[in-house]
Amino acid sequence: MAGVRSLLLLLLVLQSSCVGVRSPLAVLKRFKETTRTFSDECLGTTRPVIPIDSSDFALDIRMPGVTPKQSDTYFCMSMRLPTDEEAFVIDFKPRASMDTVHHMLLFGCNMPSSTGSYWYCDEGTCIDKANILYAWARNAPPTRLPEGVGFRVGGETGSKYFVLQVHYGDISAFRDNHKDCSGVSLHLTRLPQPLIAGMYLMMSVDTVIPAGEKVVNSDISCHYKKYPMHVFAYRVHTHHLGKVVSGYRVRNEQWTLIGRQSPQLPQAFYPVEHPVDVSFGDILAARCVFTGEGRTEATHIGGTSSDEMCNLYIMYYMEAKHAVSFMTCTQNVAPDMFRTIPPEANIPIPVKSDMVMMHGHHKETESKDKTSLLQQPKREEADVLEQDFHVEEALDWPGVYLLPGQVSGVALDPKNNLVIFHRGDHIWDGNSFDSKFVYQQRGLGPIEEDTILVIDPNNATVLQSSGKNLFYLPHGLSVDKDGNYWVTDVALHQVFKLDPNRKEGPLLVLGRSMQPGSDQNHFCQPTDVAVDPGTGTIFVSDGYCNSRIMQFSPSGNFITQWGEESSGRNPKPGQFSIPHSLALVPHLNQLCVADRENGRIQCFKTDTKEFVQEIKHASFGRNVFAISYVSGLLFAVNGKPYFGDQEPVQGFVMNFSSGEIIDIFKPVRKHFDMPHDITASADGTVYIGDAHTNTVWKFTSAEKMEHRSVKKAGIEAQEIKESEAVVETKMENNPTSSELQKTQEKQKLIKEPDSGVPVVLITTLLVIPVVVLLAIAVFIRWKKSRAFGADSEHKLEASSGRVLGKLRGKGSGGLNLGNFFASRKGYSRKGFDRLSTEGSDHEKDEEDGSESEEEYSAPLPAPSTSSS
Repeated sequence: MAGVRSLLLLLLVLQSSCVGVRSPLAVLKRFKETTRTFSDECLGTTRPVIPIDSSDFALDIRMPGVTPKQSDTYFCMSMRLPTDEEAFVIDFKPRASMDTVHHMLLFGCNMPSSTGSYWYCDEGTCIDKANILYAWARNAPPTRLPEGVGFRVGGETGSKYFVLQVHYGDISAFRDNHKDCSGVSLHLTRLPQPLIAGMYLMMSVDTVIPAGEKVVNSDISCHYKKYPMHVFAYRVHTHHLGKVVSGYRVRNEQWTLIGRQSPQLPQAFYPVEHPVDVSFGDILAARCVFTGEGRTEATHIGGTSSDEMCNLYIMYYMEAKHAVSFMTCTQNVAPDMFRTIPPEANIPIPVKSDMVMMHGHHKETESKDKTSLLQQPKREEADVLEQDFHVEEALDWPGVYLLPGQVSGVALDPKNNLVIFHRGDHIWDGNSFDSKFVYQQRGLGPIEEDTILVIDPNNATVLQSSGKNLFYLPHGLSVDKDGNYWVTDVALHQVFKLDPNRKEGPLLVLGRSMQPGSDQNHFCQPTDVAVDPGTGTIFVSDGYCNSRIMQFSPSGNFITQWGEESSGRNPKPGQFSIPHSLALVPHLNQLCVADRENGRIQCFKTDTKEFVQEIKHASFGRNVFAISYVSGLLFAVNGKPYFGDQEPVQGFVMNFSSGEIIDIFKPVRKHFDMPHDITASADGTVYIGDAHTNTVWKFTSAEKMEHRSVKKAGIEAQEIKESEAVVETKMENNPTSSELQKTQEKQKLIKEPDSGVPVVLITTLLVIPVVVLLAIAVFIRWKKSRAFGADSEHKLEASSGRVLGKLRGKGSGGLNLGNFFASRKGYSRKGFDRLSTEGSDHEKDEEDGSESEEEYSAPLPAPSTSSS
C-alpha cells in the first residue's frame, strides 16, 4: 500500500496541472496555479500543493534555491496553508542532508516575520506566537504520527502559515555556489482527528560548561498542570559536548523514563519504548550530560557552533477538546529531586565511530573569536522559541493598596520578601534642583518616616521597616546575596550600603553629601546599584547628569568607569541618556543597563566592559525605565507615551539570549502611570513600583494562578482562582482566562450546595396568595426589562466580545501580540533595530496637573531637571 501511495505521489508530481477531472482540492484555488522558481540544480516539485485524494493533500515546503555565504547562517521562508478550513498534519518527510544542513525547524503561526521568498532568521520567524511542529537534524528518518493523531492547523484556532527555518552550519559544501532547496514535505488531511498532537520543549537557558570539566549536568524540571497528555515520541538535541540526554515523568517520587539517547546519533523523533501518560501534578524532568574537555574557555547556551544546547522535545497527543499545541519548560523547579535521578541518566551512551556524524559545523568555527560571534548573534532553537510564559496581576494581593510615598525602588531579599524604597512625604518636582543639580529643598530635612519597607509577599503585611531620617529623595534599590540593602539618593548624590538589622548607620557610603560632580569621588543623581554575587564588585549607574557606569571594589574603592552622553538620533553602543536601571547576569558575566531616554537596553561584559548586545523594540516606545533578570528571562517596564505616540505603558518579558518579547502585561486594578522599578523572582513572580500612583503591583505566572483537582471519573476540574474579584467591563484589561476556566466556573456555580432558601421559598408559595405571586412576577419582569435593556445588552455584548476576543486573539479588549506587533512598522523580532528617538524631551501627565519632576524625561542643564 505504501508503494502504491508513493507511486501516486510521484505521478501527481509529474502530471500537468491541466487535469481532465475536477481536482479534489478545488478549495485551494489560490494555489491551483502556484509555481515556484527553483534553480535547475534543485530537485523536487515546483508545485507546493499536491492533491492525494478527496480529503488529503501534501505540501512541499522548500527553500527557494539559496546559497549561504557564511557558516551558521539561518534562512527562513514561509508558506500559507492553502485552505481556510481546519486541517491536520499527519506525516513529515525531511528533504535535506546533513552534508549541507545542520538542522531544520518547522513552525506554525498566523503572521510570519517577512513576506519575502526567504529571509535571514535574525529578523524573526513569526510576529505572533510560533509553535514548533517539527524538528530535524543529522539525517533523521521521517516522522509519522500514530493513527488518529494530527497537528491541528487552519480553521479558527490553528496556524495559518508554516515557517521553515534552516540552519546552514558548515558552508564548505557550498564552495561551488550551488543552490539549496532543503525542506520538508507534509501530509495533511481535512478529516477531523480525535487526538491532537503537540510539542513540549524542555530547554536549558543558563547552563555553563567550564573549560576542561569532565562532567557537567544540566537539569530541567517543571510541574505539569494541564489535562493529561500521552507521550509517543521524543527527540534530543545538543551540540558537540553533549553525551546523553534523558527525560522522565516523576510521579510520587517515582521516575518513569520517557526517553534517553545520545545527541551524537541522528537526531530523529524516536518512539517511546513504553507509553507514558503525564497528568496534573506530575513533574517532567530532563538531564543533559556534557563534558568541557577539549575547550579552553567556558561554553554557554547559545546559537553558534561554539555554544551548546540542552533540548528535549516531547511529542504528545491529547483529546481534541482539551488539546494544547505547544508547551515549554525552561526552569528547574525541583533541583533537590535530581539527587534520586536514575543512574542511567549519568551514563553516556556508547557511539561507534562510524555512527558519529559531524554536526554540519565548519571546523574553523569552533576556534572563532567569541567576540565576533557575539557581534553577530545567531538564532538557534533557544532563541527562536516562543516560550509559554505569561504573567497576570495577582488580584487578591492587598499590597496594591499600601499607598506609601512615591515608590522609587523594589527588590527581593534572600528570603524572597518584597523590599520597597519610597519617598514618604517628599516629592521630586520642578523646584527640587537648580540648574547645577544642587538640591534646593534641604530645609525640609530628611524624610521622617521609614523609607524602606519589608513586605510579606503573600499577604502584604509589613514585616520590618527602616530608613527614617536618612534620605531626601530615594531612588534606586537592590539587595545583595547577603541581604544588605544598596540604595541611591538623588538629592544627596550618594550611594549607601545598609544592614537591615543594624541601627548604627550605613555600612558604606559612596559620594559626597549634597555635592554633585563627575569625578571619581562624586556622583550626580545616581540611579541604581548592582552587586556581583561572586566577587562583590559594585556597579553604579550615574545617572541623570552623568552618562556613565562606575565600578568599585567591595570596600568602595574606585576601579573604573565607562560610558558617555548620547549624540545624535542613533546613539552608539556605550552612549547613554539616563542610565536608569541595572541588571546583572552573573553566569554570563554581563551587566545590562536600561538606557532610559534612548528606549533601549544595553549589555556589557563585566570584566572587559565590552559591548555585547542591544535590545530595542518599537513597543518600548521612547523610554525603558527599569529591568530585572532571572532564569534566562529579562523583565522590563517602559514609560508613558509622548504626545502622538501609540505605544502604551506596560511590562515586558523577554528571552534574554535573543531579546525577543515573550509576553506583555498590564495591571487590572489601577493603571501604570510611571512604573519606576521592577523585580522578578525565580518562580516568575514580578513586582512593579509606580512613582506617580504610589502603588506596588504583584504579577504571577498564569500557571500559578490556578489549581485543578483531578477525580477518578475523568477530569473534573474545579478552578480555584486566587481572586474571585469581579472584573467590570469598563476595565482596560480583563484577566486572561480560557474557555476551560469559564466552563469550570459555571460548573462550580451549578454544583454549589443549596443553602435552605428553596425550602423557605416553597413554604412561602404555600402561604402567599396566587394573586400576590402574579404581582411579584409582573414586577420582576418589569424590573428585568429595565435592568437588561438595550444599554445593558450592549455592555454585555461588548464584554463577551472582549472575552471571546481574548480567547481567539481577536478581541479589542484582549492581548493579541500578533496584532499588536503587526500594527507597528518599526517592530522587529530581532530586537536589535535602531529606532529614531527624535521628539519631545518632556513627558506631561495629562491626568494630573501637578508639576512632578518625575514627569520630565531628558536631563538638561536647566532648572527643569529630569527625574524619576
